[in-house]
Amino acid sequence: MSPLHVPHPPGVVRATRGLVEALERRGVLDVVRLAPQRELRAWRHTQLPALVRELGLVGLHSPVSSFPLRGPGRRVQTIHELPWRHGVSENADWKHRFWAAWGPARADRVVCPSEHVARDLRQRALPGAARIRVVPWGVDAPFGEFPALGAVDEVVLGKYRLGQDPIALCSGAVREKKNLAAALRGLAQVRERHGPRIQLVVTGPDTPQLRRDLGLASQLGLSRFVSTPGELSEADLASLLRLASAAPVLSRSEGFAFPVLEALASGCVPLVPRHSAQSELAGKAGIVVDADDPASVADGLVRAVMERETLRSECVERAAQFTWDACAARVEALWQELA
Repeated sequence: MSPLHVPHPPGVVRATRGLVEALERRGVLDVVRLAPQRELRAWRHTQLPALVRELGLVGLHSPVSSFPLRGPGRRVQTIHELPWRHGVSENADWKHRFWAAWGPARADRVVCPSEHVARDLRQRALPGAARIRVVPWGVDAPFGEFPALGAVDEVVLGKYRLGQDPIALCSGAVREKKNLAAALRGLAQVRERHGPRIQLVVTGPDTPQLRRDLGLASQLGLSRFVSTPGELSEADLASLLRLASAAPVLSRSEGFAFPVLEALASGCVPLVPRHSAQSELAGKAGIVVDADDPASVADGLVRAVMERETLRSECVERAAQFTWDACAARVEALWQELA
């Protein structure tokens, strides 16, 4: 359970926590949490196999791509994405490439969160393709079509000094791969067409990439239409999604894309690129655009604003297919195969 104890990407942490808690709640499998007690790599390849033997475990379920190559028991590997196959350098170092290349040949099963990632792996034509299983993640409780009892979503508008214009919410779009520039260029096209007033809200910490993108917003004359409230609590993020008209998730590489699922569950229409993990997850409830074409993104933004109420129910219905119980059931079936 290393992602719950040492720094990992937020999506990996959420996927690990959601799956483990669902497995423990259901009680079909006996889950033993093994937390690193020393330097991660040394613990993974020396102490962890010894713990499997000592505790008499059937095997190890790794929530990341690396796992002990030696020792007793079965091995399940998790590969979240292969960003280098889509021109993205983030999380594309030699270690990740090594485990994505050779892990499937050694693991008994390989878990991927989407068919998009599974297809990337199968195209490598390495041994182990038949061991790949697609296990989509689930959506967390704060995100839903309705706020918690006694909560008023509109309070967040005043809290973060947002106006009454329709909102396009870019959740966590402060890293280069998130491709905030595509949403900005699309918004600029909307302004040039004298379309609806839309405020682009970008959540997440202050980063060098966010500063570069805000510079682009200034060049495009969009500064007064872009808000950066910083990092939000899940409750506030859920409130903003329920109020928003669109959620552009135009990343160049995603393995699953929690922001898409959170938007769907909140009744907010996601804008997603063609032939991506995002479009696979959104299904017919999403608005598919060409992220490299500002006119296409602009069309998507305008459609989301104009058809917001019509599209809400379809979004919520789509999100209902992705629960942590359904995710856990697939993992249970996988381990029952192995055991």
